[in-house]
Amino acid sequence: MITRLQDFLTRSAQRDPDRTALVMGDERLSYRYLESLTNQLARLQQAHGVTAGSRVCVVAAKTPWTIAGLLATLKAGGMYVPIDSASPAARVARIVDTAEPTLVLTDCTATGLLDDLIGNGGLPAGTPVGALDATVTGARFATAFGRDDAAGLSAEPLGVRDGASEIAHLLFTSGSTGVPKGVMITHGNVAAFIDWAVEYFGFRPTDRISGHPPLHFDLSTFDIYGALAVGAELHLVPAELNVNPRALAAFIRDHELTQWFSVPSVLTYMAKFDVVSDFPALERLLWCGEVLPTAVLAQWMRRLPGVSFTNLYGPTEATIASSFYTVPACPVDETEPVPIGTACSGEELLVLDEARRPVPEGKVGDLYIAGVGLSPGYWRDNEKTAAAFVADPRQPDSRIYRTGDLARYGDDGFVYFLGRADSQIKSRGYRIELGEIEAAVNAVPGVRECAVVGVQTGGFEGTTICCAFSVLDDSQLIPSELRRQLKELLPPYMIPARWMTLTTLPTNVNGKIDRKGLQSRFAEDLAPSATQETVAAR
Repeated sequence: MITRLQDFLTRSAQRDPDRTALVMGDERLSYRYLESLTNQLARLQQAHGVTAGSRVCVVAAKTPWTIAGLLATLKAGGMYVPIDSASPAARVARIVDTAEPTLVLTDCTATGLLDDLIGNGGLPAGTPVGALDATVTGARFATAFGRDDAAGLSAEPLGVRDGASEIAHLLFTSGSTGVPKGVMITHGNVAAFIDWAVEYFGFRPTDRISGHPPLHFDLSTFDIYGALAVGAELHLVPAELNVNPRALAAFIRDHELTQWFSVPSVLTYMAKFDVVSDFPALERLLWCGEVLPTAVLAQWMRRLPGVSFTNLYGPTEATIASSFYTVPACPVDETEPVPIGTACSGEELLVLDEARRPVPEGKVGDLYIAGVGLSPGYWRDNEKTAAAFVADPRQPDSRIYRTGDLARYGDDGFVYFLGRADSQIKSRGYRIELGEIEAAVNAVPGVRECAVVGVQTGGFEGTTICCAFSVLDDSQLIPSELRRQLKELLPPYMIPARWMTLTTLPTNVNGKIDRKGLQSRFAEDLAPSATQETVAAR
């Protein structure tokens, strides 16, 4: 049984070394080459200080070489921290400050970001930077090594040790206080899910699997290690295709993919532009991260009657996914929700009341998860860990994770997701704490107070992020200027899409901001006749 994720690669390289492992554009890396390359890169990392438990921040685009860098970090004994290179420097600086990396890996797409980090003190002086491109030139930093420096090092396997309980990577998610949270994921967490998925979906070496999500998104973990586990081909989807639904459809067809896995908003986008057509090789279509409208699912299923469709559910803290539901037939009633189904092997879904007692069938309760996927917690944050990972009422020495989602058991025995119980939302598949956006808005000079709410729209966004704010008496701040300043603080997917300028924000009987009232007002403004920005003083 595999206990270290990098051993999926080693095993497949031994079984069929000449089979293709990674594909992107004209670049194809075989299992033999990827195994040797990652051994060399691991030794190069060790030569620059990486050892057991070291953090390696990877600030680079999604490429075969970046994935090689992730695997090499594991082989060197470290844990990798994938960072979205499209994020603003201020947010990346908070992640880097929390992770305290021994090494940073980058490529030519992120040199400007690293220059900003170093210029603003976000990256400690002296932290070595390794290049995943042949050459990387920064205005404020020099690379300690380039990928070509690995060529002279031994390609033999590194030492073997039991690593199931070791941290494989830190995945930073949105935090309600404005500080991203680092979710610790172990080798064993991922391996348990991969073992289940390989068996359930029937993965095989001849599979051609999509690599659509960005590497800082936990869904990409399934694509990478699922493919490596069986010696399949992983076809990395260029990020620029996400704005071109026809190009995405062509990618599925031209690469003869047997599996497509993405967030539902991508499927909604493709359906909206009517590009779903015959994909002769496609066998499985999977989605996770948010709700897929049943009408969109039905459109896909009518176009692709020979394809299997599976809904996966699970937060980052429970590793990729914790439940599944394979849709048995094209939905007849397109208004009925698709369940999140039943727990994956080794996991449990628990729908509990406020006292953490099971709720009856059909009643709404809080959704908790137990089992092999549970993260050890948040990196260096015992308080947040204790609040989210609580004692199992059935076995106090065991833990369950409070998802913050509402759910119910249907009379069919399946679990149904009903939405968030707090201020956390899903938009375009990203899990977002609205409190982090509020913290950024409040940091902009001229803002008196603000409230950020999510409004379900059922379209590509899934949930539209809306911000109501008031300004100081001497401020002339308008939504377009506020949006411009937020781009320096937040990644694009967290920038509110709708704005409302108010003299004062409405309050409820308790004196708190009336967020439900604001939600209703934004929902009205999101009707088809609504404009992009609503400016009011009501």
